[in-house]
Amino acid sequence: MKKLFLLVVVAISVASCGTLKNSATYRSFSVSTPYAVPVIADLDIASTRITYAYIPTKVVKNGGDGNVINTAIREALMTNGNADVLVGLETQIKYNSRKKIKSITLTGYPAKYKNFRNIETNTWYSNPYFQEPHQRPSVLNVK
Repeated sequence: MKKLFLLVVVAISVASCGTLKNSATYRSFSVSTPYAVPVIADLDIASTRITYAYIPTKVVKNGGDGNVINTAIREALMTNGNADVLVGLETQIKYNSRKKIKSITLTGYPAKYKNFRNIETNTWYSNPYFQEPHQRPSVLNVK
């Protein structure tokens, strides 16, 4: 009886091997073209937070971990109102024993871009965020 119990415990512990990684990330995009024209867009953000679970196919996994994550984001956006971006994106990635992505759970607020417009000159020059890093003030005086 003890051998059977030990065998069951060992079988369960071997079968439940897996790693869980939680991370909250943001995606930033840098424009390296010096001739880029700055454009501002408003976001229409949904009031409800969505959760989307994605299990990647073998074809998607062959593209690497970045491809799996980007595909999961695309699928989440398409299934939740065909949004443009997830605001406040949080990812939970579960790996198998071979360190390959087993599943991804995404949470965030779907948003759509609206009201594209060129940035005004006075906004461009007065906002430290839009200036070169060496020109930004070290301390912002906010009143």
